[in-house]
Amino acid sequence: MQKTPPNEFHYGEDILNIGKALNLARGLEKGILTSSVREKVNKNREVVEKIVRKQKIVYGINTGFGPLCTTLIGEEDTRKLQYNLLMSHSVGVGKFIDPEIATLMIILKVHALCKGYSGIAIETVERIIWHIENKVIPCIPEQGSVGASGDLAPLSHLFLPLIGMGKVFYKGRVIEMAEVLQVLNMKPVDLGPKEGLALINGTQFMSAHAVLLLEKFQNCLDHADIIAAMNHEAMMGSVKCFDEELHSLRPYSGSIYVAKRMRTLLHHSQIVTSHKNCLRVQDPYSLRCIPQVHGASRNAWLHLKETILTEINSVTDNPIIFSEDKTISGGHFHGQPIAMPIDYAGLAASELGNISDRRVYLSMMESVPGLPKLLMEHTGLNSGFMILQYSTAALASENKTLCFPASADSIPTSLGQEDHVSMGAVGVRKSLRIVENLEKILAIEMMTAAQGFDFRRPLKSGILLEKAHTLIREQISFADTDRIFSNDIEKAISLVQSKTIIHELNQTAKQHQLDFKNETDEIFGIY
Repeated sequence: MQKTPPNEFHYGEDILNIGKALNLARGLEKGILTSSVREKVNKNREVVEKIVRKQKIVYGINTGFGPLCTTLIGEEDTRKLQYNLLMSHSVGVGKFIDPEIATLMIILKVHALCKGYSGIAIETVERIIWHIENKVIPCIPEQGSVGASGDLAPLSHLFLPLIGMGKVFYKGRVIEMAEVLQVLNMKPVDLGPKEGLALINGTQFMSAHAVLLLEKFQNCLDHADIIAAMNHEAMMGSVKCFDEELHSLRPYSGSIYVAKRMRTLLHHSQIVTSHKNCLRVQDPYSLRCIPQVHGASRNAWLHLKETILTEINSVTDNPIIFSEDKTISGGHFHGQPIAMPIDYAGLAASELGNISDRRVYLSMMESVPGLPKLLMEHTGLNSGFMILQYSTAALASENKTLCFPASADSIPTSLGQEDHVSMGAVGVRKSLRIVENLEKILAIEMMTAAQGFDFRRPLKSGILLEKAHTLIREQISFADTDRIFSNDIEKAISLVQSKTIIHELNQTAKQHQLDFKNETDEIFGIY
């Protein structure tokens, strides 16, 4: 296979990873149809056309769908069948999903179709890619999928614009696709047999959300280590719990990874040296068990990453067309393989927020040597940082209520034909909410950690934590009296979401030749 040029991705041939999918959605890489993929797709399409001509009975080509699989459709109606399928299955409700997630859905579907087992016409694939390149992005309601026969309702909305129906995001507006076609003097796609079913069977709604979930969760994991290390310094925690030999005795990859990051973050810290011979035997769990708790969440993230990498490089529609004599109606569209890891990731994100809230609480107690109660010297008249912990407590508790695994539920649909469903679409939207709450919790801990860090002056921490503290203080000043902290919290949330601290610390680590892993890391990275 020829090596793909930089910033170019070959649909159906190259291996798609999380970072590449995001780059394609954000216009940083361009998706290409190679001649070999075109040939493969065309050959598979010819198989479908032969089946129709010879009137062989194959599900979804010349039969009805779901419980109507025994209803035969005449050759003259096989095209009409595809249009009815898209229209009748467009039953989504709720708010429209983010256009970026809709774009990811298109990219993932194109990649799957280009594997050459779906019976799609190459002209249809080209029109789908046109939507990406011209930023004509379908409007997709967020609710309506049970993650069973794939994401039927959202995928139907995703591809309604192909036949000139539905709404799209176009030039900053939500408008009817029919209007876009009229303005651009274009015609709808003429779908042939099997094409509608190839388009709407699949797990692209779940998978696209999971791609974004992985990016956001990884960003939280990386920030959590940095923020926890800063809080660890503020509370003068012991570094013995990060010892390399200690973690070799219980060698979970996540724990070893986090312990190493903590050692790097605290490297050459004057604060650590200042209490090296103190009489404190051990710290509370929220400090001492950072590698075990953060590491367990990283393991869950890694499990989801490995699962989604398999999913987004797979064929997940139905039936699968191998040859004229071998078409299989299987269950690759069922979301269960990814629904369970998605729930696991949501639980892991919730736990990361749980321990973060505990550190926020701990840092405000009078029992921490050198830190004033509520992280402010003149309390009484001032409430200090007391109520910020109310917010982290509320968010952590809300996340706990979201932790019921959606994949533990099932409800029969399609008159019992689809009698077990994954609920992965519910689970992934829920897990994204948990991670978005986690961003807020970590932002508040970042504020309290920076405040406590200041009380250790004139002592300095390691190079990386000093850099992180400077970046925080460029946005949020030290608080010596009460103020409207919600303004600071919004700045802190934006700082976490921007990844500025992560990128700056990565550059600083490179300059000082420190082994500090980032998003390009082979195991715990997305690229």
